[in-house]
Amino acid sequence: MTTWHEANFGRGGRSANAGLERTRLTLGFIALNDCAPLVMAREAGFFAAEGLDVTLSREASWAAIRDKVALGLLDGAQMLAGMPIASTLGVGAPPHEMVTALSLGLNGNAITLSSALYERMQAADPLAMSARPCSAAALRRVIEADRGAGLAPLTFGMVHPASAHNYQLRYWLAAAGIDPDRDVRLIVVPPARMVANLQAGRLAGYCVGEPWNQMAVRAGLGHAVITGYEIWNNAPEKVLGVTREWAEAYPRTHRALIRALVRTAAWLDGHDNREAAAEAIAAPEYVDAPVEVIRRTFTGRFCYRPGAAPRPAPYFNVFHRHAATFPWRSHAMWFIAEMLRWGQLGEAIDVAATAAGVYRPDIYREAVAPLGIACPDRDHKTEGAHAGPWSITAREGGVIEMASDRFLDGRVFDPADLPGHLADAAPRMPPALLERFAALNSTLEAPVAGARAAAAYG
Repeated sequence: MTTWHEANFGRGGRSANAGLERTRLTLGFIALNDCAPLVMAREAGFFAAEGLDVTLSREASWAAIRDKVALGLLDGAQMLAGMPIASTLGVGAPPHEMVTALSLGLNGNAITLSSALYERMQAADPLAMSARPCSAAALRRVIEADRGAGLAPLTFGMVHPASAHNYQLRYWLAAAGIDPDRDVRLIVVPPARMVANLQAGRLAGYCVGEPWNQMAVRAGLGHAVITGYEIWNNAPEKVLGVTREWAEAYPRTHRALIRALVRTAAWLDGHDNREAAAEAIAAPEYVDAPVEVIRRTFTGRFCYRPGAAPRPAPYFNVFHRHAATFPWRSHAMWFIAEMLRWGQLGEAIDVAATAAGVYRPDIYREAVAPLGIACPDRDHKTEGAHAGPWSITAREGGVIEMASDRFLDGRVFDPADLPGHLADAAPRMPPALLERFAALNSTLEAPVAGARAAAAYG
């Protein structure tokens, strides 16, 4: 009988497993729906098919993930897409060089507000609240009213300073003219504690991954006002992170780990497999949440408010299609640009060189070669220029179908024009820092895929 692995990737995959430096690994994860690639790689036998015996360790916070990987207590982990960069640069903790050669998926977040705040926003600007996607314009009116009354700023939760959640929340606020550092208070809260903090009144809202938005909606505690996909279509979310020394010490094991997770991602993007995955990750040792809540977003539906019918959300979790597993260096550049934009980096750096040291598409291409997977022929692409399907050239020939990548406010991120991207951040950056940054990042000597860069690099 032909196995699923053979039907999708051929019969030659095991030959790449000869001489693994290590076969027994411990990987960390957080109780979120998008831990599914790690969970299903173990539960459905994809790790075993690559000769790996993997133990999964559920961790309490992203800081714990970072520290345990850095200390060698974990071989690697599900990480926030910005975390290997932040760790390498020493943002929020002593520097420790990390790398990623695999994206674990796109999208998966949402912003949820307390029912009390939602009602205030409805009263302040019902027209803005009825729009889809929902802007923060009504929230700005509430904030202005509170300031006039002498009230303290509202508190919002995000999961880590280097998370897509932090930057998506900031992006949503800033697009409506709200200063995330002056007009509100942002604090770090572990994902599984968001709902409890919302219920206790310690948070007015939060940005988090599933199932913790749908859990608040289900309990009638909050309204999900916008998904991460609506802020940035098909944004990077989680990655596989390891230390640089681990990657260099165990290169064959690293490649086998990547192959197993790429196989799992392809399996997860098969619609018929989402039900089985939802059942598996709902278990107490993994996400420990009602399977019907996990199943909702896993099968492409999202509920914005208590008692409402779920709406179609076919891109809420993308694990494999549209080159979702590819570690784009331009994604890393976007995260570094956001760190600069919001004052997390106090010195100018060569963004492209830093991104190239942390995000490793070269390792990815080598790892998946035995699987026959088409890989992009370049490492950078624009973001925000495509409102619908588009395509990129594959290194092996042919094309890879891509999907929309629009931002909420219509901006375009071009990795070949970093100074232009940070133009609106200039008031936050000392002139000397801005000048040094522009000098270091005046050109990107690499081809860029996408509409904006086509004239220069096509």
